[in-house]
Amino acid sequence: MAYSELIKNYERIRGYMRQFYVYGFKSREEYRTKSARSYDNERRRVESWLGDYMCFRQDAHGKSVFLSVDSRSIQSNPLYKSFKAKSFTDKDITLHFYLLDILADGEQLTLREILERMASGYLSHFDAGFPLDESTVRKKLKEYEAAGLLAAGRRGREVCYRRQEDTVDLPSWLDAVSFFSEENPLGVIGSYLLDKFETVPPYFGFKHHYILHALDSQVICGLLVLIRERRTAVLTVQGPRAKAPARCPVCPLKIYSSTQSGRQYLLAYRYVEKKLAFTRLDAIQKVEAGGYEPEYEALMARYEKFKRHCWGVSTGMGRQLEHIEMTVRINPGEGYILQRLEREKRGGTVERVDAHTCRFCADVYDASELQPWLRTFIGRIIQLSCSRQSVVDTFYGDLARMREMYGGGSGAV
Repeated sequence: MAYSELIKNYERIRGYMRQFYVYGFKSREEYRTKSARSYDNERRRVESWLGDYMCFRQDAHGKSVFLSVDSRSIQSNPLYKSFKAKSFTDKDITLHFYLLDILADGEQLTLREILERMASGYLSHFDAGFPLDESTVRKKLKEYEAAGLLAAGRRGREVCYRRQEDTVDLPSWLDAVSFFSEENPLGVIGSYLLDKFETVPPYFGFKHHYILHALDSQVICGLLVLIRERRTAVLTVQGPRAKAPARCPVCPLKIYSSTQSGRQYLLAYRYVEKKLAFTRLDAIQKVEAGGYEPEYEALMARYEKFKRHCWGVSTGMGRQLEHIEMTVRINPGEGYILQRLEREKRGGTVERVDAHTCRFCADVYDASELQPWLRTFIGRIIQLSCSRQSVVDTFYGDLARMREMYGGGSGAV
């Protein structure tokens, strides 16, 4: 099959881009999901969009291709280009221009009237036949209505269509759209809007710019619609280590975005396990909409109790709460330490012991998730305790290994 830059199935290219960038460093020989020819075609397709960011590394296993992006030097997420390479059939292109031209004057027309004008004003000028049956045109009209390009109304028993008026003063929103396109999980929408402008504001930059969420835009959009409509879903999920995809019936409740890693997660009620659990969005291949969930309010009430003890996305073993305490020294002039504890405590509590000491306490499902955060207070920790002793042992064990590595002596934490 000849190589083409355009794509019809985005999930397929999303899978390849995850291998190149998210999971990374796959060589042609290591990637066995598809044939070697398919690998080469998809690699060239990605390279046509992201050639400036593609690198390779040669080792004993072969040539590994990956993407390398310095977020400080880019103004727009380069992964959005993958959404703008959709392929269309000849009929798709033809109908697009015919319909928008026929309805350009703002008149409301029925399907029958549109077909008559299409036949007399367009198709009649060509010798070769180009069949456009009523069913095809009707589907395209409904598709454009759902996309917001057309508005539907009624004329008696018949449905009539007209061009949707653009009442938004888009230039006045340019700064907001430019910021939205890089900051929001659905920033690809802003990227499409920015394509309408010749230039975009150059003054937005992000030190920590997590661009990978772009690949999950279709998934997150579908989930947000279901959450708003309080509907269930069947997810097709396959993680990086899973051999085959699995189907999981759920009721989606919330989307979580990590400010540390940029990863996004779906928190949903899983009907099979009868529990709340997280699923990484980049592992979700497909979202199939289900019916209305009559117990949605009860599930949300359950979520409100659940989130009080959830530090990250781990729910521990058996949902048993683990108690953790950290006593921190605050030197004179370091009131910002107390402010930071109050700001970052999540479901925990902060107690002022005396003028130079405060104590943080929390009951969480998995205390080991606090380890990276606890390490940011090294040099101030007076005492650390946890109902699961392995958490404390790991913390102090890491410190001991660090001292050995850098040749330091013993001292206070």
